[in-house]
Amino acid sequence: MKTHGTLARWSACLVLAVFAVGCGGPSEEEKDPPVPVVCASENNPFADKVASFQPGASAGFGQDGYPTIVLGPPHGGGSGMGSLDVLSLGQGGQIVLELTDLGVVDGPGVDLLVFENPFGNYAETAFVAVSEDGQTWHEFPCAPADKANGYPGCAGVKHVFSSPENGLSPTDPAVAGGDGFDLATLGVARARFVRIKDSGENSYGFTSGGFDLDAIAVVNASPICEWK
Repeated sequence: MKTHGTLARWSACLVLAVFAVGCGGPSEEEKDPPVPVVCASENNPFADKVASFQPGASAGFGQDGYPTIVLGPPHGGGSGMGSLDVLSLGQGGQIVLELTDLGVVDGPGVDLLVFENPFGNYAETAFVAVSEDGQTWHEFPCAPADKANGYPGCAGVKHVFSSPENGLSPTDPAVAGGDGFDLATLGVARARFVRIKDSGENSYGFTSGGFDLDAIAVVNASPICEWK
């Protein structure tokens, strides 16, 4: 009986050992293959959605077309006419635009274009900031009171020429018009949020006061789905 008991215990141990090996984690061959990264089918260089909008005093113009009015391409009128396809931010008003398929990355030269509706010598300025997560912001230096030097670093200064009606590329700084921003200025590698804030140094009144946002366009882009 003692021998039989010993054999029984050894048999039980052997069964448990085999069971433990058999029930272990999957082999390398059995593991699920990595899921390939699938990017958005659209390569839209414009803002995809409005993350937030805080209008200031004298805002209102364009809100009947909000938010789509700021999500498409620019509708530039050239040097002699300001676009009416815009959203007025009002005094100190600000808007945050989100990119969901193509983000801005630091590349050669200008990385981002911001379009207002200046014409002639008339300009309304705004501060531009970028963020990767929508929480930590990096703002471009802007001198909204320095008219003599063309409001360096601000948006809302240069005429807008690109429009769906004329075929001028909205992502080519050489022909599109608008104000260009280079992420290298801030030491930032990439961003998917763009914040535009009226400078408070513009004219205000009625419902079309302050910076009038037409659109933004990504010049140097990378699919956000591939960011790690």
